[in-house]
Amino acid sequence: MTYAYARVSTQDQNLTRQLEAFDEFGVDRKNVYCDKKSSKDFERQNYLKLVKKLRGGDLLVIKSIDRLGRDYNMITEEWSRITKKIGADILVLDMPLLDTRERADTLMGKFISDIVLQVLSFVAENERANIRARQAEGIAAAKKKGVRFGRPRKVYSEEFIGIVGDFRSKKLTLSQALAASHMTSGNFYYHMNRLCRV
Repeated sequence: MTYAYARVSTQDQNLTRQLEAFDEFGVDRKNVYCDKKSSKDFERQNYLKLVKKLRGGDLLVIKSIDRLGRDYNMITEEWSRITKKIGADILVLDMPLLDTRERADTLMGKFISDIVLQVLSFVAENERANIRARQAEGIAAAKKKGVRFGRPRKVYSEEFIGIVGDFRSKKLTLSQALAASHMTSGNFYYHMNRLCRV
């Protein structure tokens, strides 16, 4: 039986490119499993269902090697689990050298496939590390230019600022300040403290 697995990291990303590649290869859509979840672990609902279905002699088709995991160790461990423990074959469409059907019967074939897997897994992890480094550099450069991250700072009205000033100078009692600001005491103290820190 031939199965395929597609994954994107977030809900707003699109699976179309991977699904079209599986259609072109001839994988029946009912045998295609998809997840919209990060690859930080293998707790992906549809992936786990797929792995339970895999049997020796089955073929798992993926578009690229990093669909199996996010780093070198995860990818190589999962590859080993599928090909050695379960006994299924794997085909990576973006890298035809990674096709265990073609080379499983010879020692040289296994050796070449293992080397290519190790190199590609390293490249996938290295690219993720580079992306993280570029993101960190971009954030640092933006902060240097004065870009603020996180929630925007609350802007208080002149009226609220006046109420707080009158309350702190004891011109207003707490109940008068609460009535004037239409707040509970907890809310009033919270915003007063934030205002005084600004």
